[in-house]
Amino acid sequence: MNSPYVSPSPVAVIGAGPVGLAAAAHLLRRGLPVAVFEAGADVAAHLGSYRQVRLFSPWRYNIDHAARELLSAAGWAAPDDDQLPTAGQLIDGYLAPLARTPALAPHIHFGARVLAISRDGFDKVKTAGRERADFVLKVQAGDGVNEVRARAVIDATGTWSQPNPLGVHGLPAAGENEAAEHIVHGMPDILGTERARYAGRKVLVVGAGHSAAGNLLALATLAEQAPGTRLAWAVRGNDLRRLFGGGAKDGLPARGELGTRLRALVDEGRLELQLGFGIHTIERTPEGLRLLAADATKPAIEGVDEIIASTGARPDLTLTRELRVRLDPWLESTDALAPLIDPNEHSCGTVRPHGHRELAHPEPGFYAIGAKSYGRAPNFLMATGYEQARSVVAALAGDLQAADSVQLELPETGVCSVDLSRPSQPAERGGCCGGPVKADAVACCP
Repeated sequence: MNSPYVSPSPVAVIGAGPVGLAAAAHLLRRGLPVAVFEAGADVAAHLGSYRQVRLFSPWRYNIDHAARELLSAAGWAAPDDDQLPTAGQLIDGYLAPLARTPALAPHIHFGARVLAISRDGFDKVKTAGRERADFVLKVQAGDGVNEVRARAVIDATGTWSQPNPLGVHGLPAAGENEAAEHIVHGMPDILGTERARYAGRKVLVVGAGHSAAGNLLALATLAEQAPGTRLAWAVRGNDLRRLFGGGAKDGLPARGELGTRLRALVDEGRLELQLGFGIHTIERTPEGLRLLAADATKPAIEGVDEIIASTGARPDLTLTRELRVRLDPWLESTDALAPLIDPNEHSCGTVRPHGHRELAHPEPGFYAIGAKSYGRAPNFLMATGYEQARSVVAALAGDLQAADSVQLELPETGVCSVDLSRPSQPAERGGCCGGPVKADAVACCP
């Protein structure tokens, strides 16, 4: 075995979401001991916070191959590959049954929050012999804080629990903390459990990603059902081409439809849209919240009752304070991965296939995979995380040929450019992005 350190200790997987459970399934497939630590009481706590949301991708993109083998061996009935599950159905129909399989269940520790990771007997500064020492994880569970040793660590904790603030500078806007009772992050159940909170109110959605689009479309439906419900949308930038998407050219029809429907809302004037609105201040007034932009020439957004912050998320970097990690200073992603995913340069979420080499750190045996490997970049896709897990586990098993043979074919977005001066149709250009990515390509768009 060509692993960083061969010891009787297991490989520790942090997080029992889709990518963490996929990594555990691959470890079992390779015959490597594994221990999964999940802070929540059940699997996929982040997905569970938006159970009502239907995913873009059909089942075929959402099930890891090694996980499918474990489930099949346990008598699992696979869903229709072409159906679109909700986040809740992904949990109930795939992740929860996977966690209950006889092969995997004994290795998952729920209610076990990893607080910090280091090396046994080594702080960050000491070098000699470091690679031959086990990792030490500080784990908080029902019986207190314990030390757990591991031969390697796979961090699949994601970023969803660390939402970005509303402020344009990356810090909370002035007055944001004081208005916290009127701010929700992520994707609340607007048409279900949170209906009363938003019905008949003026609701501001902040952000320009697919979560923002989903929230706006749900609010538009609510506005049809509940008179007096008003929509406002604040976007820091001035270009909505990625969000409006490629329409019928999108390899995931549901993703294309989302952008098409959102564009129709804008064209029909059914929401108050403010482009170039980087939030600087949130004020309380008798008429509701008043939001001021950093650009003083922008008119204020007045009379807001509730704010939904769809502003993305960032990784929790405190876990690895005592490890030698190399992160991109802009994205906080794994350093070697950053040029492939930088949203300042690339207009598509598809990057060339990548694996353990792009995910490695100077700390042998430590990998961050899944959304956390992308840091603040918003273009992570679940299927990407599954291939990361497969490659990293193969490397830990010493099978570098398999680890280096990374393959990933993701559905195209159909986006090349969008002419925002023509509201109805995206501008077309030959050679649109998408499909299988060439080996020497850094992204799916030129």
